[in-house]
Amino acid sequence: MTAVFILSINMFVSALFAVAFAVVASTNPTVRGARWLAAAYGIGVIDVALEFLLPSLAHPGVGVVAIYLVYLTALTFGVVGVATHYDVKRPKIALATIWVAALGLIPALFYLPYGSTLRTLLYQLPYVSLHVLIVVLVLRSGRRMALDRLLAAVSAMGALTYLSKSAIVARVNNAPDPQSYLGSEYAAISQTLGAVVLVALALVLLLVIMRDTTMEMVVRSETDPLSGVLNRRGFEARGQPYVEHAKKNGQPLALITIDLDRFKAINDSFGHAAGDMVIADLAALLRASSGQSDLVARLGGEEFAMLLPGHNAAQAQALAEDIRVLISRKLPLRLGNEKAVTASFGVAELQMTDQLSDLCRRSDVALYEAKAGGRNKVAAASILRAVGSEEDRRDYGRVQDSRTKYCA
Repeated sequence: MTAVFILSINMFVSALFAVAFAVVASTNPTVRGARWLAAAYGIGVIDVALEFLLPSLAHPGVGVVAIYLVYLTALTFGVVGVATHYDVKRPKIALATIWVAALGLIPALFYLPYGSTLRTLLYQLPYVSLHVLIVVLVLRSGRRMALDRLLAAVSAMGALTYLSKSAIVARVNNAPDPQSYLGSEYAAISQTLGAVVLVALALVLLLVIMRDTTMEMVVRSETDPLSGVLNRRGFEARGQPYVEHAKKNGQPLALITIDLDRFKAINDSFGHAAGDMVIADLAALLRASSGQSDLVARLGGEEFAMLLPGHNAAQAQALAEDIRVLISRKLPLRLGNEKAVTASFGVAELQMTDQLSDLCRRSDVALYEAKAGGRNKVAAASILRAVGSEEDRRDYGRVQDSRTKYCA
């Protein structure tokens, strides 16, 4: 009776998680792995139903094989769901190998004594292999956050649980035949262990999906849809930790502010679609010119920024000059006008008393000087000026007052 009760709980839990994953998949189509996981737990419901029907079957051996293969199918769908969510290559060869081995074990399920240690071990080995495969997929993804490690640990626990059943069956009372399985002590223990693995794995998978969905929403909110780089919100959120790290470790940090010259004229001459194309092309050029740890952002309109850890002002100025030349050479190509696109640059290096806003302000002042000096130039903020000096504040006011004039 205990095994029947636990089996009923397993059926309910499987159905509940099948619905949960299905709802996630239907409400967020980008979470592709949820569909496979919903199918996995849905197939699990069928497996439990077959367990209930087993005592009434005329040919219980066939029922045992059906249960074996249905549960194997559920775990296979789970493996594919994990691979899909973690965006790693589906392990088709490994899955095919496990299935071939599992099918090859079916004769042993008929001819070895029911409830024997060897038969139980052979019965559980494919399940062990699939749980190990989930661990491999999570590790292969390269993700090492707490939930990823927990998922790998729970999957490893599942593998050990199935592996331990052959030892458990040797120490407790087991049924002499399939029809008596649900009334045995082994069935109660086996179903309890299965319930623990079932719930733990589903909960961790749901948490992983919720985490990744939240992170994706944050990334979208911090990404400019036209250029594909950070927007101002993302730049400010991620830039300040760069500033704190640089000051804490005494490392240089530089900011380049880039503003396209006479961008309004580009829109007027070639159309807004062409203007959007120039914005996207400039973003791609900046990404190609930046390092892996650099931040590239579109601050608004035609203004971009590059935050460069490990760069001093001279290095940033040299990079800005290289980018300035690339812009004048590459961006006009698709417009059919070699003089259509130029940009002005302001460069500033972080000072020990700076916050990100101070660095941006001094870079903006330098950008204003490049604009006022004839555009298509690189200007660097003087490090001799006192931070927050009256001269800087006057220059920054002129930048804001003349933004419309010089950015047009």
